[in-house]
Amino acid sequence: MAIIGIIPARYASSRFPGKPLAFVNGKSIIQRVFEQCKLSEDLHKVIVATDDARIFDHVTGFGGEAVMTSSEHQNGTSRCAEALISYEKKSGLAFNTIINIQGDEPFIQPEQIHQLVSVFDQPDVQIGTLAKKIEKEEELFNPNVVKLVADKKNRALFFSRNPIPFVRDADKSQWLSHADFYKHVGLYGYRKDMLLEIVELEPSRWEMTEKLEQLRWMENGYKLSVAYTEYESMGVDTPEDLLKLTNKP
Repeated sequence: MAIIGIIPARYASSRFPGKPLAFVNGKSIIQRVFEQCKLSEDLHKVIVATDDARIFDHVTGFGGEAVMTSSEHQNGTSRCAEALISYEKKSGLAFNTIINIQGDEPFIQPEQIHQLVSVFDQPDVQIGTLAKKIEKEEELFNPNVVKLVADKKNRALFFSRNPIPFVRDADKSQWLSHADFYKHVGLYGYRKDMLLEIVELEPSRWEMTEKLEQLRWMENGYKLSVAYTEYESMGVDTPEDLLKLTNKP
């Protein structure tokens, strides 16, 4: 497999404008994400996809590769698709697997990327993602922590901001001891043909209800394969989140 890691990064953010360029212990968030991805032995190329010249210049300034994309994208998936087409045309290279890496997780681990890439060892896998077991009650009932359930073949059945499954015969304070719950870790992998197909889909009922893009794909019949990780996700959504990471090396 020829695998490219694409890191979507936009400057505009309602909760944290300029987030990719915010610094964590001497390095910007986007530089830390990029450098962590470069440690992965699974990725043959890593690029940043952005719509902002400040991010583009910063990435190329520290020696990374970046691609300018439209400012009209509503999600990282469509930005990845544009960046892929643009980069393949510019470089003359071709990739059959794309890993979409969140641009706000400065401590992403190469092992997480490896776990996601590994699902594509199965030829029938269309789209892959990661999940981690929920250990804390505050995560279980936090609507910003997306939950998922999967079948016995590790294919996602549904994603929700609500806890799933619902434990009928127990108090909510006891749910974690009565069932296993998993949170979604926002890494995606796509086969190239799948990526180019799903970005053409119209928004769906489930997606609009939960505000979760992956439900658009599922409602249209696409299958998401799930790999499970033990690594904790540490995303930066707000300036307060950034403060929590300042003691990291």
